[in-house]
Amino acid sequence: MSLTLEQAIAAGADLLASSSESAKLDAQVLLLHILQKPRSYLFTWPEHALSNEQQSQFNVFLQRRLKGEPVAHITGLREFWSLSLEVNATTLIPRPDTETLVECALNLVMLDTAKVLDLGTGTGAIALALGCEMPNWQIIAVDRVTEAVALANKNQQRLGINNVDVKQSNWFSALQGERFNLIVTNPPYIEQDDIHLNQGDVRFEPLSALVADDAGMSDIKQIITQSRDYLLSSGYLLIEHGFEQAEAVRHLFKEMAFINIKTVKDFGNNDRVTLAQWP
Repeated sequence: MSLTLEQAIAAGADLLASSSESAKLDAQVLLLHILQKPRSYLFTWPEHALSNEQQSQFNVFLQRRLKGEPVAHITGLREFWSLSLEVNATTLIPRPDTETLVECALNLVMLDTAKVLDLGTGTGAIALALGCEMPNWQIIAVDRVTEAVALANKNQQRLGINNVDVKQSNWFSALQGERFNLIVTNPPYIEQDDIHLNQGDVRFEPLSALVADDAGMSDIKQIITQSRDYLLSSGYLLIEHGFEQAEAVRHLFKEMAFINIKTVKDFGNNDRVTLAQWP
């Protein structure tokens, strides 16, 4: 018997209840991907019956999610800053917390033609969000992973955000002689023995994009130290970090002679982004 949309969502939510904290939402997103419809469709046509093919595909998706596979990897898409980004297992899945970094950057007093660098771009989420909002900014997005560069380029081309240039670079390695008004980054900052690495979506994401040595601080230290050679006078560096790392990040900024150091909380009221200005 064919299920209606309402019945399918209820059944999917029940199945996923033991393995997902957002079981109903997961079921809705998976079903909408199959239907290729907006979310409003579920509420407008709850009695619409699924075809046998749609029902079969939904069951396959539910089984993949039941095993812990991220919804974004199943659908191949994730929304970030109202942009639909393609994702895969070679990069981090963009998260709402990172929108705090985008918001901080947009709130800065910056030239209309600012030069901006996004370090470790992954899907291109941060750079593309900034490029979409500030079409006159000149943005370079870099990643050391070849597959990530290809993915970010694909997202840039698909979205048609033409003021973002994606390049391969291990942090600043391919940027000799460049100077920027703004550098943004969401680097690896999780400790190697963090228990959360064995939970949820992160089990399916590359450890190289998550984990850093020195209690999660090694990449942050390198970026803060080296960025001084790549920032224009009065330029800003914005870093996303773990909620317990804010004090250590502020201390590093101060040691490296940055000024106007400030930490900003995310939507969950956790310390998430620290920014500072190069004098």
